[in-house]
Amino acid sequence: MKAYKGFHKDLSCLGYKFKENAWNKTDKANCGENGFHCAENPLDCLSYYRNWRNSVYYEVEAAGDLDEDEFDSKISCTEIYLLKRLTLEQLLFEALIYMVEHPERTWNGHVKKEYAEAHNGFAVVRGKNPNAHGQLGDILILLKEEDNCSAIEEVAFLKIDGKKCYPGICYTVKGIENHQEEICA
Repeated sequence: MKAYKGFHKDLSCLGYKFKENAWNKTDKANCGENGFHCAENPLDCLSYYRNWRNSVYYEVEAAGDLDEDEFDSKISCTEIYLLKRLTLEQLLFEALIYMVEHPERTWNGHVKKEYAEAHNGFAVVRGKNPNAHGQLGDILILLKEEDNCSAIEEVAFLKIDGKKCYPGICYTVKGIENHQEEICA
């Protein structure tokens, strides 16, 4: 099963040092107690490893015995393989894909409704007219829902780079809100 996992920079998690290019194995998988933990929703990794500047994230293959958590998309497994290291930008893009593919699932706490100002390097906003702004280097993810349901009809993945997207300007999935250079609310 494809999933995502956060680690300390040395690839350790709860005292276990994970290995790349090898199956990591343990005996038991109980989400609340033991096993190797990962998440189906990439944003859940940022709930457990909030400081992305001091953490690393991977796309993983979860296998063996699996136990799912009812709190979020956390999974415990007896076997895990680290497939690909992801930058914050890649992890957020995977989160965008996850939300498009699963629009009815419970929102992660990092997802804001209709409006957000980027915090900790990013903002994720869903709604009928999502908009956000940020500072240089921030990433804005905007997911516009259909009028009569929560299916996603349009998305924007923007990086405030000072060349195409600018700090302090409100963006929607169509670009600059009302074509004005002002902060939105």
